This record gives sequence, structure tokens and C-alpha cells, in this order.
Amino acid sequence: MTAAGASRRVGGRVPLPLLVPAGLGLLFLVLPLAGLLIRAPWTTLPQRLTEPGVLTALRLSLQTATLATLLCLVLGVPLAWLLARVQFPGRRLVRALVTVPLVLPPVVGGVALLLVFGRRGIVGSWLDSAFGVTLPFSTTGVVLAEAFVAMPFLVIAVEGALRGADTRYEEAAATLGAGRWTTFTHVTLPLVAPGVAAGAVLCWARALGEFGATITFAGNFPGRTQTMPLAVYLALETDLQAAIVLSLILLAVSVTILASLRDKWIASP
Repeated sequence: MTAAGASRRVGGRVPLPLLVPAGLGLLFLVLPLAGLLIRAPWTTLPQRLTEPGVLTALRLSLQTATLATLLCLVLGVPLAWLLARVQFPGRRLVRALVTVPLVLPPVVGGVALLLVFGRRGIVGSWLDSAFGVTLPFSTTGVVLAEAFVAMPFLVIAVEGALRGADTRYEEAAATLGAGRWTTFTHVTLPLVAPGVAAGAVLCWARALGEFGATITFAGNFPGRTQTMPLAVYLALETDLQAAIVLSLILLAVSVTILASLRDKWIASP
């Protein structure tokens, strides 16, 4: 049988036992988003988008998510390189620890951050006594909380790109006398730049939507720690229309992120 004939057989009529749950799964994912669009206050949307509370939360979210992403790039790219290029005892354990925030409930992550960086924490008490620096319930605390939950997305993406990169270019640079740092900055990074960019975008999007660790570690203070997800949570108790507007902004950001990454993550054959 030819490859074309086999392809036609595989791509033939879809079995009903698979089609029905697939359709239900699609409805389960799409209907809540459709409900958000249907219930949106489109007539008053421009006025609500310019309200001071919305603009303040949006500006703070964009600032903290960007700073958290920069922090993740500074720390996460070298960590990904270490996991992908260096053989050392306990590497599997380190990789597992890096991915823990992916499955850890964000609230638990916030509690863990408090125990380390709080005023009586392992590191926080020293920062407070030596430098007078208090991280919880501050904008810096928001950045740390977002970086904690978002960094695994960057590390995983960059490590995958490093593992898929052709090491012959790095070997050629080494034979020409380039040191490891020069090879990393002039050869490795350009090779994996698309993976770094994709990881950074995913990291930024995750930081923008962070809620649990932020409210636990940094609190919910307007203008200082109240990001968009926290503003949505607060608005649900007082103004449903405002919560919908804030949710629409986050939905628009999510769709934009997916559209920018469509060729890397959801390209169809």
C-alpha cells in the first residue's frame, strides 16, 4: 500500500466514540471564553478601560511581569545551559527541582517565599537587619513571586533549544581558540535565540497572570502590589462588569501570545 493510501485510511471517517468526547472537550474549553465575550459590557468598555484603577493595575502588571522576565532571563538561561551542556552528579534532581513550581500550588509557593524572604525568614531576616530591606508586601515582592512561578517555563524552553542545537558550531569555535564564555555569547546564544525568545514570552505571560503566590507573598495593595489578576478577584466582590473588563484584557494578552508563538508551538503539518 502506498503512503498516500495509508494516509487516506488514517485520515478517513472519524469514529463516533472519539468525535463526541472531542466535541465535548472543545465546548468545555471554548464556552467559558465565549461567555466572557457575550457578557462583556461593550457599550461602556472604552470608559471602563480608562478608569484609574484599571490603568494602575495594568501598568503595574506590565512592569512587574517585564521585570520578572528579565530576572528569569538572567538566572534561567545559565541554568538551562548548565542542565543541557554540563554533566554533573544530581543533574536529574536539579531538573526536577526546577520544574517543581509548575506543579506546586501557587499559594504554597507564596508561603514558601514568605518563609525564606519574609522579615523573619531564612534570608529575609538578614536582609532586614543588615540592609533594612523588606521584600514581602512590596512591588519587589510581586516581581519575586512572579519570577518564582514563571522561571520553569523559560528554563524548559531554553534547555530544549540547547539540546536541539547543533553542537558542531560550538566545537568549531573551540578549535579556533574561543573560550567557553565567548562561545556561549557569540555562538550558542544566537543558535538558540528563537527558543530563548519563545521561553521569555511564555515566562512573561505566566508572570502576567500570576495570582496565588502574589497575593500570599505580596498582598493586594492598589498601586503597589495589586496586579490585574488580583484586581479581577477584588472586582468580583463589588463590580462584576469591571471584573469582566479586566478579564478581557488578560484574555487579549493570552490570545496575542498564542498568535505570536503559533509557528513554534501549534503549527499544523
